[in-house]
Amino acid sequence: MVKIVVADDEMIERKVLVKRLKQKYSEEATFFEAENGRQVLEIYEKEHPEIYILDIEMPGITGLEAAAEIRRKDPNSCIIFVTAFDDFDYARRAIVVHALDYLLKPCDEEELLLVVDSAMHYVDQIRNGQSMPLPDISLDTLQKKETAAAGISDIDAGDIFETDVRKAAMQKYIEEHFQDDISVQDIADALGYSEAYFCKIFKQYFDKNFVTYLSEYRIRKASELLKNSAVSIKEIGKAVGYPDSNYFAKVFKRVTGKSPSECRMERKK
Repeated sequence: MVKIVVADDEMIERKVLVKRLKQKYSEEATFFEAENGRQVLEIYEKEHPEIYILDIEMPGITGLEAAAEIRRKDPNSCIIFVTAFDDFDYARRAIVVHALDYLLKPCDEEELLLVVDSAMHYVDQIRNGQSMPLPDISLDTLQKKETAAAGISDIDAGDIFETDVRKAAMQKYIEEHFQDDISVQDIADALGYSEAYFCKIFKQYFDKNFVTYLSEYRIRKASELLKNSAVSIKEIGKAVGYPDSNYFAKVFKRVTGKSPSECRMERKK
C-alpha cells in the first residue's frame, strides 16, 4: 500500500479531495489528512508517506516549507502542489522543491487522477530501484533561491518569448521527447523556466497541466499505432514512453475509457 498525505487548511476542500481519491485508490493507498505544514511534518515523522498532495498556502508552516523539509530528509518523496496561482511569489518560491506537478484549484478530476497515477508509478519505480531520487533540498537553499529570484516578476519572466513562440517551443519539445521518460523538471530546464512558472504558463496555454497533456499526447500516438496489428501492445507502450506495460494500460484506460486490447479489437471490426 502507498501512503498519501493530503494537506489543505480548507477542511471542505480537503475532505472532497480525499473522498475523490479514495473512490479510485482505496485498494492501493492509505490516506492521511493535514490542515497545515506542521501536521504534514508530524505525519512524515510517524508514517513516512511516499506521496504528498499539498496546498501551497497554509497557516504557520506552509506547504512549500513542509515540502522542502521533507525533500531534504527524503529525496524519494513525491510532491504534488495544489494552488490557485494567485500570487506569482508562491511559484517563484517553489523553484527548488522539484514537485511532480502543480494542480490548479479546483482540481479537474482527469488531471488529478493522471497525476496521482504518475506518482504511484514513480513510487513503484523507487521500490524496484528503477528511478533516481530527486536532489537534496534544504530550507537554507530554498531561502537563498528565493532571494536570488526576488527580482524576477511575473511580467519579466513572461517577456522572455512571445506567447505563440513559447507555446510552440513547448509543443515541439513534447513531440521530440514524448518517447523518453520526461518530467516537468526536464522540459522546464530545457526551456529556461522554473518548474512552477512553467506549470503556470503551460496551464494558461493548453488549459490542462503538463502530465495530462503529455499523457493524452502519448495515448493519441498509441491509438494510431494500434491500427497496425503486427505490433504488440507491449511494444506500442514502449514506443510512446511507457516501458511498464501495466502502467501503459492504466493510463490508456484512464484517458480513453477502454483498454488497449479493447481499442484494437474495435479497430479490427
